[in-house]
Amino acid sequence: MKKPSMSLKSLAHALRGVDHVVRTQPNARLHLLAAVLVCAAGVYFGLGRAEWLWVSIAIALVWSAEAFNTALEQLADVLHPAPHPGIGRAKDAAAAAVLIAALGAAVIGLLVFVPHLAGLVR
Repeated sequence: MKKPSMSLKSLAHALRGVDHVVRTQPNARLHLLAAVLVCAAGVYFGLGRAEWLWVSIAIALVWSAEAFNTALEQLADVLHPAPHPGIGRAKDAAAAAVLIAALGAAVIGLLVFVPHLAGLVR
């Protein structure tokens, strides 16, 4: 039997990582819900290609930041289980990255969806 290629193994590891992030991180589940709702709104409003591009970038950025934050937290907890001020600052900075990405995504969401919502009011 042929061994799976490295790319399939890498994909399996990555999907296991996504599963871990979603199962263990409450904020990741909120980001997932937000992404699903935004995509549903995008379909409803018939977003154009450029709008989908921005929405996709925003979703990917938030998810990437969340995954990196989770990875850093997990690694720090394994390497130094006791509280440490330096590790706490690193975790805070990683959490700040998620916050910055989420705020940027919110701005993109406003820029993309407000004109569509304004069209409903008229």
